Order: sequence, then structure tokens, then C-alpha cells
Amino acid sequence: MGQPQFVHLHVHTDYSLLDGACETSELLDEASRQKMRRWQHDHGNLFAAANFFYEASKRDVKPIIGCEVYVARGSRHERGERPTAANGQERGEGEPGTRGSNHLVLLCENLEGYHNLIKLVSAGFLEGFYYKPRIDYDLLAKHSKD
Repeated sequence: MGQPQFVHLHVHTDYSLLDGACETSELLDEASRQKMRRWQHDHGNLFAAANFFYEASKRDVKPIIGCEVYVARGSRHERGERPTAANGQERGEGEPGTRGSNHLVLLCENLEGYHNLIKLVSAGFLEGFYYKPRIDYDLLAKHSKD
């Protein structure tokens, strides 16, 4: 039995706005040189997915499309304003689980998964944008397979 192949599970390219610096073509050249099966995801968007898939195919690297999404702690529709006291001062974090967002890496297993990921990321920009494109657990449930 041979050595298990390394799969990079957290890569941000220059398409990850303000979060990545490596260019997709250079990343794939190195992956091909090292005979690596490479997974690519970007942060909050799928801007690089089509280009990555095309460039990977030219280099005999299997692309695994994914995205690191921002998941709102409450509803994607909430804007996370801090509650204020009667004197106008902020009252800390408010109800637990209602402010901020967490990160979640989603990978596409097949074409249906890619279509679902497109819907999730698009909804994050169109319905849940508050500083960053956010989704919530309701959207995840709506666009998942049982």
C-alpha cells in the first residue's frame, strides 16, 4: 500500500478578497509539479471556481470546488445592531448567538452540490450581506440533501 496523497484543505487565492494572495495558475502549477490532488475554495465567494476548474483540468489536477462561507449566528436577515440602554450606551453583546458570524467550509460532491453552493453563496450576497455575505442555518437546510 502506497503513501496516502496529501490533499490541501484550506486554500485562499487572490479571489478571496482581502484574504488571499496566491494566483490560481501558480498554485495549480505547484500542485501539478508535486503530483497533488488539490482542493480550492475561496472565502465568501465562488469567483474563482470556473477558472480554477478549467486551469486544473489542463494540468491533470482534480479540482474540488468549495467555499468557506460566513454563517450568521442568528438569521441572515438580522443586521446585528447592539442593543442600547435608555441612556444611549451600548449594552454589550445582547442575546447570545445573535451577533457576528462563524466560518464553515462547504465542498461540492457533485454537480447538484455545486448548484446548491451557488444558491447559498448568491443568497449570502443578496439576502444576508452585512459587512460580509452571510448565510444561515435555514438556507443550509433548504439547500442540502437529506
